[in-house]
Amino acid sequence: MKIAFVGKGGSGKTTLSSLFIRHLVAAGAPVLAIDADINQHLGPALGLDEAQAAALPAMGERLSLIKDHLRGANPRIASAATMIKTTPPGEGSRLVRVGEPNAVYDACARPVELDGGAVRLMVTGPFTDADLGVACYHSKTGAVELFLNHLVDGPDEYVVVDMTAGSDSFASGLFTRFDMTFLVAEPTRKGVSVYRQYKEYARDFGVALKVVGNKVQGPDDIDFLRTEVGDDLLVTVGHSDWVRAMEKGRPPRFGLLEEANVRSLQTLRAAADATYASRDWERYTRQMVHFHLRNAEAWGNERTGTDLAAQVDPGFVLGEGLATPV
Repeated sequence: MKIAFVGKGGSGKTTLSSLFIRHLVAAGAPVLAIDADINQHLGPALGLDEAQAAALPAMGERLSLIKDHLRGANPRIASAATMIKTTPPGEGSRLVRVGEPNAVYDACARPVELDGGAVRLMVTGPFTDADLGVACYHSKTGAVELFLNHLVDGPDEYVVVDMTAGSDSFASGLFTRFDMTFLVAEPTRKGVSVYRQYKEYARDFGVALKVVGNKVQGPDDIDFLRTEVGDDLLVTVGHSDWVRAMEKGRPPRFGLLEEANVRSLQTLRAAADATYASRDWERYTRQMVHFHLRNAEAWGNERTGTDLAAQVDPGFVLGEGLATPV
């Protein structure tokens, strides 16, 4: 299952995504974690120190390798250089799976130990001095979108993505790549403003969206969120001594997380798992192609000097039963 955590800056989306990752790992589930926010806070939230987090290999700096691997033997793609962030897979493309060994994971993923389990962690990479004034962050997150376009995942395995803050992910098709999107909102007017944007933008794309109320202090906060987001409010989270210790860099054993917060995480997993029954790989592939053609016309054809519409394989549908070429 592919799961996104979104929200305005400071809402606690990274903290909630890291708790959810720990919860899944503690349950023995295979998990791939991706930090798609150029601010790069997920690694420290999972217990890495500053040096370890800084040493994580950036997907954005290894885009050529990612393209080379994913292109495989797809005859519709003349070269890896003509691939853009939205390039869809087709016959001959090399697909990726959550638990397999492959060249992309070797180059871009690192294991992070969590209370006896482990998660694979991938990061887009932060802005560097070389990027300032000449690049936008979509050049980083594009590596994540391309990777997810070629990912085949099944039930009881999880890809958890900590997304860019606010509604910025709507600048690409990345927001349609998930089975479930959890929007983390504080009980304030600013806290729910991103929800309204997400709800409006996602309406025509079948995006499954649920709100996680964070930093909730009492019934008034819950009433406020319920009034503002209605039935989209899935669960609320209040103060946590465990989280406070984690933010100081001294997290206790995860088994000591407060019972109320454990129940909240269980609710999140149940909501994500429930979307599996309604998975529609044809729609998923169709949306992938839709955004690819839009990007091709807007800038991709000019930048690559290629008619990128020719990369679309009209008979191809991504799905769990597909074999990956060696």
